[in-house]
Amino acid sequence: MNKILSSVLVAGMLLSVGVSTSFAMGGASGSHVNYHKQGQIGETVVNPYGIAPLTAVIKNGGYVLKDVSVEIVPKKDGQTISYKVSNKNLLTHGGIPIFGLYPDYLNEVKVSYTRVYGNKEEKINETYKIFTAPLYNEVAGIDMQKSTFFTKAEVKKLDSKFKDRLYFVNNIVEKSGVGTKVVWNNPMGGALEWNYYPRNFIIDTTGEVRWYMLPSKIYDLETIYQAGVMMGFKQNNDGLLSFGYGQRYAKYDILGREAFNRRLPANYNDFSHSMDDADNGHFFIRAASSNLKRLDGKHVRTVRDVIVEVDEAGTVVDEWRLFDILDPYRDTVLKSLDQGAVCLNIDASKAGQTMSAEELAKLDESDKFGDILGSGPGRNWVHVNSIDYDPADDSIIISSRHQSAIIKIGRDKKVKWILGASAGWKDKFKNAILTPVDNKGKKLNCNENGVCQNTNFDFTWTQHTAFKIDEKSKGDIIYVSAFDNGDGRGMEQPAIPSMKYSRMVVYKINQKKMTVEQVWEWGKERENSLYSPVTSLTEYQSDKDSLMGYFATAGTVFDFKTGAFLSEPNPTIVEFEWGKTKPSVEIQLFDTTGYQAWPFSIEKAFSK
Repeated sequence: MNKILSSVLVAGMLLSVGVSTSFAMGGASGSHVNYHKQGQIGETVVNPYGIAPLTAVIKNGGYVLKDVSVEIVPKKDGQTISYKVSNKNLLTHGGIPIFGLYPDYLNEVKVSYTRVYGNKEEKINETYKIFTAPLYNEVAGIDMQKSTFFTKAEVKKLDSKFKDRLYFVNNIVEKSGVGTKVVWNNPMGGALEWNYYPRNFIIDTTGEVRWYMLPSKIYDLETIYQAGVMMGFKQNNDGLLSFGYGQRYAKYDILGREAFNRRLPANYNDFSHSMDDADNGHFFIRAASSNLKRLDGKHVRTVRDVIVEVDEAGTVVDEWRLFDILDPYRDTVLKSLDQGAVCLNIDASKAGQTMSAEELAKLDESDKFGDILGSGPGRNWVHVNSIDYDPADDSIIISSRHQSAIIKIGRDKKVKWILGASAGWKDKFKNAILTPVDNKGKKLNCNENGVCQNTNFDFTWTQHTAFKIDEKSKGDIIYVSAFDNGDGRGMEQPAIPSMKYSRMVVYKINQKKMTVEQVWEWGKERENSLYSPVTSLTEYQSDKDSLMGYFATAGTVFDFKTGAFLSEPNPTIVEFEWGKTKPSVEIQLFDTTGYQAWPFSIEKAFSK
C-alpha cells in the first residue's frame, strides 16, 4: 500500500512540474522526439539564427551527410535556385543549409544527399515543403513610405547570360522619430544622426525577394552601440558577408550565423560607407577619430576621414589619417556642392544652394563641428565613401565625395596619384595629379576646374565607389571603375537642376606616366532620369566579365518650392557585358531608398 501511495505521489509531483512532458520529448524515458519530420534525416528549422527568415536548415538527424545538392523549385515562370553544399557548411550548420525561399509561401525544396550510417551509405533524393512568413520591415510612419520593402521590381531587360543572377540590395528605411535621438557634436551629430533602419534583401531576375535580413537580434535604433546605418556590405572570398553600422563592424554568413560583431576600436568612431577585406584576413574600415587635437588646440571628433586596418582578431595594425595626409582645408569642391544633397544628410529645402567662400570662412573660424559640409578636421571635408586595398603595391584607393577625387595612397602615407580636377591642390600634390589623355596618349585640353574641350572625357563629381579592376590591370597599367554621381560637375551648379546626370565610368591609368584615359561610360544618355545625387555603385564582375551599376537614388521626386520630398527613390540595377554600351540587365525598384547593390554568389556561400 505504501509503495502504491509513493508511486502515486511521485507521479503527481512529476506531472505538477511538467517533467512527464520533458520525458516524452526525449528525456529519461528514451530517445523519442515529437517534432515534425518530413524526410529521412532530421527536423527543419526555419530562420536558424534569427536574422534571415527566408533560410532554413534541414538537420542531419544524427547521420553523416555528404554529396549534398539543393534546388528551390521556382514559382511559375520563376527563377530556379540550386547549389551544392560543401562539407564545411554541412558540419557548421549541423545539416543542409536552405537558401532562396519565397516569402509567405509553401516552398518546395528538392534535396539530394548521401546518408552515412556506420558502414552503410545510402543515396537519397527527397522533397521538403517549407512554409515561410510574409516579408517584414520596420516602418518610419511617414506618408512617403508605401510598403515595408518596395512596391514592386520591374524587370525591363534581361539577357539569357544573366538569368541566374541574384542581386544583394543594401537599402534603408527613411528616418523615423525612433532613431533620431543621438548627436555627437551639437548641433550636428555623427553616424547616429542619420540613423536609418536597415532594408537589406536579395532579389532574383524576376524581381522576387529570395532573402532578407530581419536585424532585430543585432540592431536597435535606440541604442548607441547597436544602431546606425548598415552599409559597406561585401561578400568576402570565403562567402561570408562583412559590413558595418554606427559604432560596429561585423561578419555573418548568409544564414545569419555570426563570425564576429565588434565595437569599433576605442580610438575610432562612426563607421559608414565602406569596409574592404584583404586576402590575409585584414579589414580596411572607413571610420573617424574619436578624439583629435587640432593644431589650434581644439579637441574634435572627426568625420569620415580615417581608414583603419584591423587584423582577424580586431587588433588595429595601421591607420590612414587623411587630415594629415591630404589637405583638409581644400574647399574648392565644397563651394560648388548642392547643399540639398550631402550624402544621406539630404535637405530638399536647400536644393540647388551652394556655400560661398565667405560662409565657409566664417564656419572655419567657428566652433561648429560635426557632420556638416565644411573644411578642416571635425567637419565633413573629405567624405570618403569607398576603400579598395591594392595588394600589388600595398596601397589603398579611396573615393572622396567632397574633394570629387579618387586618390591612391601608399603604406608610407604618401599620395601616389589623384584622379580629379587640379584646382585648389597645394603644390606638394601637383605632381600626383593625373593628366587626362586620349587613346593615343595625347594630352587633352582640360582647365583647372575639370572642364575638358573636344572630348568625351570627364572627371568624376561627388562620386561613389572607386574600385581597381584587378582582372583587367597589369603592372603599371590599371583600370578603375567609379560611379560618377555628377553633382558640382565642372565646379558649378547647372542653370536648371534637371540638367544633372549620373554615369558609370571606367578609367585606364598609367601609373608610371601619370596619365588617365576614359575608356567607357554609360548613363549620360539617360540624362536626368537616372540622376542619383547620393550613394550608388559601379563594380566589375569577373564571373561574367561584366560591369554592374546601381543608380540608388534615382527617381526621387521633391518640390523645389517647399523643399518637401514627395516620394522615395526608384533605384535602377543595370549590368553590362564588358565594353558594351547597352545593358544586358535593367531592373527598376520602386519606393525604396538605395545605397548599394551587387551580384550575390551562391557558389561562394555554399559550395566552397
